[in-house]
Amino acid sequence: MSIQNEHSDTKDLISPQKRLTNLMHQAGNKFCADCGTPEPKWVSSSLGVFICIKCSGIHRSLGVHISKVLSLKLDEWTDEQVDALAKMGGNALLNRKYEASLPSSIRKPKPHSSIEERSDYIRRKYELQQFMECDDNMSCPIVPSQGRSISLALAQSSTSYYNSFMDKKPSEKHRHRIGNAFRNSWGRKDNEHKSSKKSTSLAGMVEFVGLIKVNVVKGTHLAVRDVMTSDPYVILSLGHQSVKTRVIKNNLNPVWNESLMLSIPENIPPLKVLVYDKDTFSTDDFMGEAEIDIQPLVIAAKAYEKSNINESMQLGKFVASKDNTLVRDGIISLDEGKIKQEISVRLQNIERGELELELECVPLTQ
Repeated sequence: MSIQNEHSDTKDLISPQKRLTNLMHQAGNKFCADCGTPEPKWVSSSLGVFICIKCSGIHRSLGVHISKVLSLKLDEWTDEQVDALAKMGGNALLNRKYEASLPSSIRKPKPHSSIEERSDYIRRKYELQQFMECDDNMSCPIVPSQGRSISLALAQSSTSYYNSFMDKKPSEKHRHRIGNAFRNSWGRKDNEHKSSKKSTSLAGMVEFVGLIKVNVVKGTHLAVRDVMTSDPYVILSLGHQSVKTRVIKNNLNPVWNESLMLSIPENIPPLKVLVYDKDTFSTDDFMGEAEIDIQPLVIAAKAYEKSNINESMQLGKFVASKDNTLVRDGIISLDEGKIKQEISVRLQNIERGELELELECVPLTQ
């Protein structure tokens, strides 16, 4: 048997998760590539760097075209994904690339650095690529003397966009938030939605309190937008973040069973759900929307972290009624140490359609 075949056979005996664990234990990968926090549990699969939960929120704000963030524990990995990650070389090699010309005047973030410091550094490092070594025959991505003014312009632009976005108040026609009564039962204060004290916070510099894992389960009796059927997909938005499912062709009762992850901002906005029909030669058609109040789920997760509860139990529920969009009661439960919620909603501003979701609040400790 050749060495190559022997290696291939050995790899086949090791699961992707085990191989991923081996990569995590390599010397350079034991600390966050950007701030040095021990035991990072996240990775940018597109950049190849192992990062901590706080830095992962900044990476998400860069967009998946720059950094696609995955969990080392919560996401399922394929052999192909692990192969691609291994080929990139890990934190030690990649930091030599992205920090090759790091000026002495620039301080790399520490584990307890502020979100502003992390955001400025990570954007310079990966988005603007200011610290990469410049070849003599090529111009630098950003001239050092211009770097600060360009970064400032980017920050001002982001601030303007973020502030205008947050100032927009949806009309009553588009307000379909559910669970207000249940949220109040948790003693939420009216000032939870006041603007952040940090007036200079940017979209990419929002402090995160955790993550929400959304499993888009299925749609039922969705609206027809083609001749006889539709090609539906779902967009989830939380603050300035958006993720979407795959398109399912020719199906009014699609089953996605697709899990998507979003960071939860400190001032918790509703989870917005939009359904569209994919069109090849024209604009995608609208197939309904809904808003879900995730504050009670987050509060339950925080309360659980401070408790000694071990057994599974129901923690609360949204009661379905004519005053909200629930198809049936939405149960918040503790199941095997995880805070979960099952939600089925009637899509709004459309003639018909329902969507079933499973939510899980993931604390920063994971």
